[in-house]
Amino acid sequence: MAYRVGIIGCGGIGIEHAKGLVGLSSAELVAGCDLNEEVLGAFAEQWAGTWNGITPYTDYHTMLDEQNLDAVTIATPDNRHADTVVAAAQAGVKAIFCEKPLCTSMADAYRMQEAVESNDVLFSVDHTRRWQPLWVHMVDQVIKGGQIGEVQYVTGTLSGGRAALFRNGTHMIDALCYLADSAPQWVFAELEKGFEDYTEYRGNGGRDPSLEPSASGYIHFRNGVRGFYTGTSKNTAGPKWKFEVTGSEGQIVIDKTALLLRAGCEAEEIAIPEGPMSGISAGVRELIEVLDAGGETSSPMSSAMNVMEVIFGFIESQRRANVRIDLPLKGGTA
Repeated sequence: MAYRVGIIGCGGIGIEHAKGLVGLSSAELVAGCDLNEEVLGAFAEQWAGTWNGITPYTDYHTMLDEQNLDAVTIATPDNRHADTVVAAAQAGVKAIFCEKPLCTSMADAYRMQEAVESNDVLFSVDHTRRWQPLWVHMVDQVIKGGQIGEVQYVTGTLSGGRAALFRNGTHMIDALCYLADSAPQWVFAELEKGFEDYTEYRGNGGRDPSLEPSASGYIHFRNGVRGFYTGTSKNTAGPKWKFEVTGSEGQIVIDKTALLLRAGCEAEEIAIPEGPMSGISAGVRELIEVLDAGGETSSPMSSAMNVMEVIFGFIESQRRANVRIDLPLKGGTA
């Protein structure tokens, strides 16, 4: 019998979620929920030939009550994630895939974590690089394969209009944690000019990234790796993403599409094998496959919590005149 799946948030990202289910005999999309009935109708029509009878809802509580779902994916604005995840976990759903960032306050993060763990729910958050072939190959084969020796430093630079902490910053923080293969231990940071008094989330669900700060910060990882986060002002020129990993025997430079391995004066571009599916859709597919086979997802609740701790650690550091902030925060900030 196939797992019964519902999607909450049926716009463009919700469509990417649905793509991850296509061709899976172990999953059936049975319901979709969105506040916008026009979006909801277009979603049901798009997938009418793939799954029979996708039931539309404008209230996710009703969907959870009526559909006896095994898995839920959540593609709502980030300031709506917490209540939705908690409701799904408490409704008996076995697995949840949630968009990034996890949420918009540490209080909500702890609430979500408790609901997921106490109800034994398989969980995954959409930090997309964990399902991109370039990144999986780099981490599993190049870094863990010892090609640059012991990792010592990880550096990320993020530019452009979505360079705020709660937009693409959440991806960059998770990427640094992924590259360091460790949890963050302490941080310090300075927020973007104009956000000196920013102490809590003041955005509007991501519709206007200018309401949220970029940051420059340092992340000290528990395994001794040192991380440098450079989120430039939103009108800074340059490539959107750039990462560097420096080890005892070499260095990796990564942009969106290429992986360069340096050892001494020599440089070599690493060929990346193509995967059958990448990014968001691959993350949703992995959720169902792990639900079926057992184990943990590539982007579990613990990883999502690490990102939230860094984001609010940066904000707390700014509030305290850019001092060191030990993690976890244990309720010490918004």
